Amino acid sequence: MSLKKIFSVFFFIVITVGIVMSQSITLTMSYYKQEITPVLPKLLDAFSAKYPDIKITTEIHPNDGGASLAAAAASGKLPDIMQQPAYSAVIENAKNGYIIDLTRQPVMKKVIDGAKPSVTYKSKIYALPMDFAGIGIIYNKKIFARYKLKAPTTYLELQKIASVLKSNGVTPFAGLLKENWSIGHFMMMLHGSMLANKVGLKGVAKFVDDMNAGKTSWDKNVNISKIFEIMDWYKSNMDANAFEMNWNEQQASFAEEKAAMMVQGLWSYLPAITTNPNLDCGYVPFPWSNKAKDNKFFADVDSTFTVSSQSPKAKQDAALKFLDWLSSSEAIEIWTNDIKLTSTFKGANIKSMQMPFQDLMNDVNKNGSYPWEFSMCPTPTWEQAMKNGALGYALGKMKPADIVKEINNSWKTNYKP
Repeated sequence: MSLKKIFSVFFFIVITVGIVMSQSITLTMSYYKQEITPVLPKLLDAFSAKYPDIKITTEIHPNDGGASLAAAAASGKLPDIMQQPAYSAVIENAKNGYIIDLTRQPVMKKVIDGAKPSVTYKSKIYALPMDFAGIGIIYNKKIFARYKLKAPTTYLELQKIASVLKSNGVTPFAGLLKENWSIGHFMMMLHGSMLANKVGLKGVAKFVDDMNAGKTSWDKNVNISKIFEIMDWYKSNMDANAFEMNWNEQQASFAEEKAAMMVQGLWSYLPAITTNPNLDCGYVPFPWSNKAKDNKFFADVDSTFTVSSQSPKAKQDAALKFLDWLSSSEAIEIWTNDIKLTSTFKGANIKSMQMPFQDLMNDVNKNGSYPWEFSMCPTPTWEQAMKNGALGYALGKMKPADIVKEINNSWKTNYKP
């Protein structure tokens, strides 16, 4: 081969490799659901197998209220793809221009209509809703059967169950009072359920609008004393060392069958069943009322995926391929069977999911649910006033009136039209 031909072949190879390398894209993705950490790589690897030229690296920011993303946004360094809670987190980022409009993306036609309001701002859709989650009671069927107990449908029934369990040396509820978010969820579950039960879904939307406008108070239309009375009872039926228990320790208490129940979302079921595959569990709404018909799951769209407006166009296009792929049968199967989250895509099959997930969706389909009011308030109000207020009350450091005042002030201060 002549020297000229050798150089021609060499330059052809260099140019070809250069083109291939230039088309390869690495995306960054942030997520907050710490429980999916062990199984998320399976989802991302399957996507990369379908699109070998796109790789996704991850970073986790659990329970920091979006502080990390806010800091990244301020410096123009948002991740290309972001897992975010529905409602306020999405709306605030849409207002700030940090995420792109997904309204016309084909994947949105595959999402159930009921999930879209949670990611809509000024009639445009800014996030892909991924899973429908509830907060309720995960209970151990084997322990319940041992003491001839049935799943509670009223608050009185729940109180009797707790009494039977304690008399037999079983802790009713696995505790988690070292961190503020779980007791914050509990307080807001009671408030949101009582509110929606009294004023209806449209009334909840009006309540949020009135809070945004400073025209009402957080304690209106709910029995505040009843909320904190139930919180007192709940705390009294936890592990004795509940204030020393974080999320991992709560899961351990339930997985080791030291406690018969835990008030959580099903994001807590995966770690428990992984630790103890022999667990046999059910899932029911927390019965705050003595009227069974009042007790519905506190359930709504939980996590979403958004795409950064700060990313270059090529990365946005690659991120949109990922969002579209999430609606594929392969992705839905991994999402439901391995990651163990319900799906918001039309026709998604959840019959292979474990019973607590089916309990949730069957109950919601039959009885409806109460929306996540706390996801509709300004993020700092949820992260600080509500979470800290709930834990402050449990610790005996705050009174109900103080919490109401703090929430009202925080909502007024942090709401940005």
